[in-house]
Amino acid sequence: MPCPALPEGFDFTDPDLLQHRVPFPEFAQLRQTEPVRWIAQPTGISGFADSGYWAVTRHADVKYVSTRPELFSSNLNTAVIRFNESISRDQIEVQKLIMLNMDPPEHTRVRQIVQRGFTPRAIRSLEDALRNRAGSIVEAALANAAPDGSFDFVTNVAVELPLQAIAELIGVPQDDRTKIFDWSNKMAAYDDPEYAITEEVGAEAAMEIVSYAMNLAAARKECPAKDIVSQLVAAEDEGNLSSDEFGFFVILLAVAGNETTRNAITHGMHAFLTNPDQWELFKRERPETTAEEIVRWATPVVSFQRTATQDTELGGAQIKKGDRVGIFYSSANHDPEVFDRPDEFDITRDPNPHLGFGGGGPHFCLGKSLATLEINLIFNAVADTMPDLRLTGDPRRLRSAWLNGVKELQVSTG
Repeated sequence: MPCPALPEGFDFTDPDLLQHRVPFPEFAQLRQTEPVRWIAQPTGISGFADSGYWAVTRHADVKYVSTRPELFSSNLNTAVIRFNESISRDQIEVQKLIMLNMDPPEHTRVRQIVQRGFTPRAIRSLEDALRNRAGSIVEAALANAAPDGSFDFVTNVAVELPLQAIAELIGVPQDDRTKIFDWSNKMAAYDDPEYAITEEVGAEAAMEIVSYAMNLAAARKECPAKDIVSQLVAAEDEGNLSSDEFGFFVILLAVAGNETTRNAITHGMHAFLTNPDQWELFKRERPETTAEEIVRWATPVVSFQRTATQDTELGGAQIKKGDRVGIFYSSANHDPEVFDRPDEFDITRDPNPHLGFGGGGPHFCLGKSLATLEINLIFNAVADTMPDLRLTGDPRRLRSAWLNGVKELQVSTG
């Protein structure tokens, strides 16, 4: 059947669109009728000198693109599908130093070093400390709530554990975590006028993180400690990250490991409070499948992009070498060909082959185990400490081209 036309000029990466909603009806339309669809853009609006991108919306096609880096490069135009139109090409090129924007074999080398910090043993070693932190965070939110029991769940709960986990992981003093929070916000929120963040301020924040991390790496090279930083930068004979590589790795942690987990936790809380049967089920049984469904439901990264390295065919579309290809995880995670009742929040869903941690391949999320641990710990703490939590307002969404972000979620224990 012919594809019904999307509204004139419709763009899945329009930050004004994502500030209001994730476009699930339009994704469903394309999955059924034109699963790989050319989306035209004014030249330069995304920071790229082209006229648009291919939107890939089916689960199977997103996996295909994700697992074939030889056909679909993360490096040529980076994985970020839309920058601000004022960004320079030189600023985009700098971002290729971040692991997310590398291709094999360089990506393989860096990832093999970095994953030392994300072994099952390394994550297990954090569990007790993070469980205590989760409990303290929720207790502090309760103690500092307004007299009527109200507070903002984002700033008082969701933000804190991911930041503290990163600090715990790489040895950042906990007192410095607010610096990491501020810098990562400035990097990720350049499309949101409320923050009045320009591309230049975002770039300065990125350099602040790099500088901070490089100084940390230099200190550990001089005097190794029993922490992940020393493992990554001090073992000269085993392969290690240079100080600048470590700096760009911390940028990745600050955004990929902080923003995403924070938003998964926020969306998860909203889902629980708008599906009270699921909240009651969680409080009663604590299913092991909970965190995976929260990530599927939230899909904190709506999309990343790849760039075709040669002419190829996908989903009936003829993609040319150099074309940008948007892989839409939010659409893939609601594909009815893969998920029964995809529009229902079901914490017992099993199996749950969602792509919220990426579509497989070389860029599958290195921190998946840490993220699911954080999600489980924080919701256990909320259920234990404030089981009667309720919503008092709608989520205030972040204006972003590719993050499914929430800035504020007002709740109350009263």
